[in-house]
Amino acid sequence: MLDAANAFIAEYGELLVEGTGSTIVMVLVPTLISYIIGIALGVVLYLTAPGSLRPAPALNAVLGWVVNILRSFPFIVLMVFIIPFTRLIMGTGSGILGTIPPLVLSASPFIARMIEQSLAEVPRESVEAVEACGASTARIVFSALLPEALPSIVRGVAVVLISVLGYTAMAGAIGAGGLGDIAVRYGYYRRVDEVMIVAVIILVVIVQVIQGVCDIAARKVDHRGV
Repeated sequence: MLDAANAFIAEYGELLVEGTGSTIVMVLVPTLISYIIGIALGVVLYLTAPGSLRPAPALNAVLGWVVNILRSFPFIVLMVFIIPFTRLIMGTGSGILGTIPPLVLSASPFIARMIEQSLAEVPRESVEAVEACGASTARIVFSALLPEALPSIVRGVAVVLISVLGYTAMAGAIGAGGLGDIAVRYGYYRRVDEVMIVAVIILVVIVQVIQGVCDIAARKVDHRGV
């Protein structure tokens, strides 16, 4: 058994390490970009909602409509649909670079709604206290809303990262690289079941690490019970 394990590592170890690295990059880079976009959208959606701090029904309706449309696209469909756009801005429609635009377009609206919901859960008293001091909208957002919503936002990061990880596995089915590509190419087409099993185990480990780290981070930033 030890000899078989050594032979497996010698033949597929480098491939799996490279695939794991590619998957981590495909998860972290688009998620970071998506959070920059998603937080901005979520804040605007919250502020412009009826009865909120700066209600703007028309703007809120348009943004909500755009966000909902993007959320309605299955990831595989979206990835194929925007290949011309992806090639235009990234220079390629495949590989790690080719996954970034569809991943960002899929994750950003999801994050926007999560941010909007997290902000809506902030106690009104916290916002009114800052508003009563004559603070600007930007000051209210950065000194009251986002800090108060931070524990909820951090917990949401785990959900987003795991969702994006699932998207990268789907993208692997059409040649995007990473563990999904390895599992399909070797486990399905070449019938090397061991490679698929190991790829799945690595994905499960990544999910557990993401959830554990985000849970710890959420507890660190949540001072409400202290």
